[in-house]
Amino acid sequence: VQLQAFGGGLVQAGGSLRLSCVVSGSIFSSNAMGWYRQAPGKQRELVAVLRGGNTNYADSVKGRFTISRVNAKNTVVLQMNSLKPEDTAVYYCNARITAAADLVSRDYWGQGTQVTVSS
Repeated sequence: VQLQAFGGGLVQAGGSLRLSCVVSGSIFSSNAMGWYRQAPGKQRELVAVLRGGNTNYADSVKGRFTISRVNAKNTVVLQMNSLKPEDTAVYYCNARITAAADLVSRDYWGQGTQVTVSS
């Protein structure tokens, strides 16, 4: 099972970016998919998560970010609007997946994609 993230980049404050995370491999089920971020000198923090049809967002991104899932493509998308300089970070996708090979549930991480918001 692998996760691959796409869509980071440089944008001005107030702009938008769309991050995608594609899950590949033999999957029995996925229980949760989400995005985390880590800014320089800070701990990794949860941005948004989809779990059992419910969504949860960090307070700092509520109303600006939207997480969604495209099941047929095993893809989770993070639409980020009204971006602020404080959103600058490396963004990581995460999924709690039960692999078909051994039916063991594990956390998987994508490689991270840089989001930079200029003021």
